[in-house]
Amino acid sequence: MSTTSRLGWADALLLIAGYLALDWTSFFHPLHGPYITPWNPAPALGLVFVLRYGWKAALPPLALAVLLAEIWVHSLPAALPASIAIAVLVALGYAAIGGVLGRPSGGSGMFSDRSGILRWLAIVVAGTLLTSLLFVLVLVGLELVPASAWREAVGRYWIGDGVGILVSMPLLWMLCDERGRLLLLVAAKRPDTPAYLLAAAAALWGVVGFGADTDFKYFYLLFLPIIWAAARQGLAGAVLSAAVIQVGIIIVVHLQDFSAISVVEIQVVTGVLVVTGFFVGVVVDEQQRISAELRHTLRLAAAGEMAGALAHELNQPITALSAYGSACEELLARGETGARLKETIRLMVAESYRAAEVVRRLRDFFRTGTTRLEQVPLRDLLAVATASFAKPAASAGVTLTVEPVPEGALLADRPQLEVVLRNLLANALAAVSEQPADRRLVTISAALEGSDRICIKIEDSGPGLSGSAAARLFEPFKSSKSSGLGLGLAISRAIAEAHGGNLWAEVGDRGVFRLLLPFEGGTANA
Repeated sequence: MSTTSRLGWADALLLIAGYLALDWTSFFHPLHGPYITPWNPAPALGLVFVLRYGWKAALPPLALAVLLAEIWVHSLPAALPASIAIAVLVALGYAAIGGVLGRPSGGSGMFSDRSGILRWLAIVVAGTLLTSLLFVLVLVGLELVPASAWREAVGRYWIGDGVGILVSMPLLWMLCDERGRLLLLVAAKRPDTPAYLLAAAAALWGVVGFGADTDFKYFYLLFLPIIWAAARQGLAGAVLSAAVIQVGIIIVVHLQDFSAISVVEIQVVTGVLVVTGFFVGVVVDEQQRISAELRHTLRLAAAGEMAGALAHELNQPITALSAYGSACEELLARGETGARLKETIRLMVAESYRAAEVVRRLRDFFRTGTTRLEQVPLRDLLAVATASFAKPAASAGVTLTVEPVPEGALLADRPQLEVVLRNLLANALAAVSEQPADRRLVTISAALEGSDRICIKIEDSGPGLSGSAAARLFEPFKSSKSSGLGLGLAISRAIAEAHGGNLWAEVGDRGVFRLLLPFEGGTANA
């Protein structure tokens, strides 16, 4: 969110109640009094509210929540004035971390890409370290922590707050965000979600079943379910899996008599585990988003490429409509109202349906990329595709030749295949444009490949392709033309593959492209 929301009384009460609940749940194995514990997720909720409502609005209820936690959960270990000062100090530390996280986008980009999550990780680690150092020094000054143990206390407090925030904040952020809640709901409803959640529970059981006697060397088993969830469902899956693992760890710690050292070790490894899972999840989300954007871009570009072919397709029915309309006017002027007029009107209606079908195909492809297959005579397809290039070729001094082709038809979407052929012919004409006038040749031929395939070859007398150029030729956004998007050949190959065929270029001193398509036909004509 780029702008903060207004903090109401209900939101403030939610912050206080949530902070107290999280602090109570995570209060175990305190060190040097009740302030320092191995896991402290409550600050994560405070950071979420600071990011949502701004530090000025969130600071008072956050400080009150910290003070109430000292009274209710920690049994007020210091005098009330000192406890108030400590609560304000802690709240200011969280507010400072939230303020840095919120720049410049209000925190909305924290979990959207790799740079965002790395920035979040760095700020949380550095911020909790500084806050822990300042907090422990204050406790030492109040003689609540021995001066000789300040290093240990800083390390424990830093691990508790840092791991608590790293593990819990993505889940709390998504729960407080409408889009985040939707992503979690969609992930929870997916059929594979119970499988990886059960896998997380089983892996946790395997880890704690061996216990601290093995130094938790089987902890790596927990990587499997969280990486599985992240790879399948992105950040939402990783967050759900991490929540199951963390809740399971807390239950086990409460039920079994693990030492404080063991719990700290578990939490450190858990922090590494979930951050790895979150990073994988963000990468998966980012790749899926880029893939969707690329598909949309390709569809838009393909629609633009198809516009020329569809314009040609529309030209015929529109011309026919004009001719039939003129014929109707002439028949009416002569007083004709019989069969000839009715037949002419019928033909006009048929042509209007034909034009509507062409427009419908463009709309369908623009929206979803769908194709409409029909029997397309090969000769007609080549004749229509080359007709629009006859005049430009003659003007450029290019000899454009269509050799005899086999009799038969393709089951294809005609406008789409016209896009492919028009693109290949345009590239061929461009390739020979720099050649001497007597060497500007473009030839189209076709030959049967087995009984059910036809290979259409577009050959030009241009400079040809090297091996490295041919390898990169069909990559999107790779173009040798200054005004080109580099999508024409990528789209052409995609269309060919959608028809059950293929498109490739040959390496050599001449330009040769081959278009292989399913074919229903007989023998070749000489």
